[in-house]
Amino acid sequence: QVQLVESGGGLVQAGGSLRLSCAASGSIFSTYAMGWFRQAPGKEREFVASISRSGGNTMYADSVKGRFTISRDHAVNTVFLQMNSLKPEATAVYYCAAAKRTTAWAYTDMDYWGKGTLVTVSS
Repeated sequence: QVQLVESGGGLVQAGGSLRLSCAASGSIFSTYAMGWFRQAPGKEREFVASISRSGGNTMYADSVKGRFTISRDHAVNTVFLQMNSLKPEATAVYYCAAAKRTTAWAYTDMDYWGKGTLVTVSS
């Protein structure tokens, strides 16, 4: 059992930056691949970024490549999503997820989910 708690969401102006955090507890953090997904109103949940168990491999959705960066800090059992050059299209609830495997990117790969944090990008 893994508990995930997201934080860092809020209102930001287009072109600005925001960093999301996901704190994990209840299990050994280093045994899970971690990912970020987002869901806008009326839309399906979509993949944003993921990071392997070791942190050595990352994957990004084409829509955020070059602007978003995922990282993890095993010392504090936390995964981060640094979001730069934010666009209004990025407005959504962002969810942290964990998968008990080396790498993961698909919705069905994830075993645990956080409750989400809202990010609103104004134009």
